[in-house]
Amino acid sequence: MLMNEDQEENRIVNPEELKKDEAFDLSLRPKNLKEFVGQQKIKNNLQIFMDAAKGRGEPIEHVLLYGPPGLGKTSLAHIMASEMGVNIRVTSGPALERSGDLAAILTNLEDGDILFIDEIHRMNKVIEEILYPAMEDYALDIVIGKGPSARTLRLDLPRFTIVGATTKVSMLSSPFRDRFGNIYHLNFYNENEISQVIERAAKILKINIALAAAGKIAARSRKTPRIANRLLKRVRDFAQIKTAGLVNDESTEKALDMLDIDKFGLDEIDRIILETIITKFNGGPVGLNTIAAATGEDMATIEDVYEPFLIQIGFLKRTPKGRVATEAAYEHLGLKNSKNQNKLL
Repeated sequence: MLMNEDQEENRIVNPEELKKDEAFDLSLRPKNLKEFVGQQKIKNNLQIFMDAAKGRGEPIEHVLLYGPPGLGKTSLAHIMASEMGVNIRVTSGPALERSGDLAAILTNLEDGDILFIDEIHRMNKVIEEILYPAMEDYALDIVIGKGPSARTLRLDLPRFTIVGATTKVSMLSSPFRDRFGNIYHLNFYNENEISQVIERAAKILKINIALAAAGKIAARSRKTPRIANRLLKRVRDFAQIKTAGLVNDESTEKALDMLDIDKFGLDEIDRIILETIITKFNGGPVGLNTIAAATGEDMATIEDVYEPFLIQIGFLKRTPKGRVATEAAYEHLGLKNSKNQNKLL
């Protein structure tokens, strides 16, 4: 197998939050909308509906944030709580296993509080159905007893707000999605925005960084702030030992080369997948299960972790017949496309 769970946890370009980086990520989290870089349209909409809610003295409507990992969904949830001057309670879909878990959380909320549910698409369907009256009527229906003697007890809840975050909005049922008054899709960042993220993080961490170095890190950050901050952390460590702490163009290039992150942000695993498609299957089309067998990697991991970015930068295409490596992938890897040569002949 190319990569086990421990190796995936240590993968530098993994967009998921790593346990070892939790404290580091928290230190860089923006405190308000002004500090939050990018996603301008979402920020504008959030500012308007939060100001309106405060003007009416009401909690904000339920919010659903969806998009790839590492783009700022958790940060926006905390910012909403800060801007509204309320408390935030954080949980996740998998953590809400029983109705009692949900009841314990909801009954301890105060008026206006935000309940942030990460990975909300992984929530138990029974829990989802219990949330329906809680989200609409601010009431919790609890079944007491079993069989013919069972009865339902309705508890009144404070007027709270659910902020849900998901990378797979399609896995949420339509009735559940409809209960969110505001649904926002977070997009990948451009290089200029990522550079701003890096420059802001460098100030917080007191890193002496050149503009060219910030741009070089941004180009390899896979358009994702979390990866940008992680790369900055590694580059800082390299510069501390090699260049007296100065993060310049040269030290940044050497550090990123040592990490085996190329100019497009691809690491060794990304390149192995592309090379396998090109060298073993003539560039495709080839089925996902065949790629998994050839690389020794899990099908779901390839589809959910590696493919999205390769498709997003135009190195891979999904077709009805299978995956196909693009001409850009051939050029980046320095390989010749035999199909094009055959056409010329």
